Amino acid sequence: MKDTFGQSVSLTLTGESHGAGIVAVLSGMAPGIPVDEDFIAARLTKRRPAGAISTARQEGDKFEILSGVFNGFTTGTPITILIRNENTQSRDYSEIAVTARPGHADYTAQCKYHGFQDYRGGGHFSGRITAGIVAAGAICTAALAKKGIKIGTHIAECAGIPDRKFCDIENEIDSLNEKLFAVLDDEAGAKMEEAILAAKNEQDSVGGILETAITGVPAGIGEPYFDSIESRLAHFLFSIPAVKGVEFGAGFGFAKMRGSEANDPFRIDETEKFLQKRTTTAA
Repeated sequence: MKDTFGQSVSLTLTGESHGAGIVAVLSGMAPGIPVDEDFIAARLTKRRPAGAISTARQEGDKFEILSGVFNGFTTGTPITILIRNENTQSRDYSEIAVTARPGHADYTAQCKYHGFQDYRGGGHFSGRITAGIVAAGAICTAALAKKGIKIGTHIAECAGIPDRKFCDIENEIDSLNEKLFAVLDDEAGAKMEEAILAAKNEQDSVGGILETAITGVPAGIGEPYFDSIESRLAHFLFSIPAVKGVEFGAGFGFAKMRGSEANDPFRIDETEKFLQKRTTTAA
């Protein structure tokens, strides 16, 4: 059984929905990287349920950094983050011990762990575990930002209601990262929330699509084949509960295009100087 992702930098997750707490261990971070606990807390606030459109469970998501950070900087040793569980009404889940819920991992966990799993609230398969990912991810996000790499996500579609497309990506990423309901068009966001509430009132739910933009990534990142940047991202993204599809660029839309439409255009920049230099050296 393995709950670790990554090679040079790795993340290990432990804990259950209604256990003592969630633990994330982030290993491989270089020493001297600033760690802003206020930024981590702000990211956890965005993950927490908010309003009538979310789960009724309320957690403070107060975290403790047990190791790997000293005087506000990474030490180079594993960073251990503890997020204690507080709102654990386990009696609400007593029936799960014998009744599997559709759309959850109850049946799969029963088959895999033969009844020894902690079934309360979904146990280790609960969305609660993503709190550890968010806390560790906040440290990585801040480190990437120091390198000029920005990441932003919006709700591209929810309940069949579309948001507008990215336009001014750099500034829109900054704007999205300040919002609790991450949409580019606030009117579309209001309609999405109405649709979510309507489904909730009918004891149902809706699906959606997220679109992420990343800027500032240097060319050549990733390994040649099995560990390409898309391979690694897809691996991690599919580990998030409820994710059932991942597309890069036009995704499945490429199947409807000709090659002349699908190919990305090149532009001349500093690369031209690099190619000239390399050609001269080779000569």
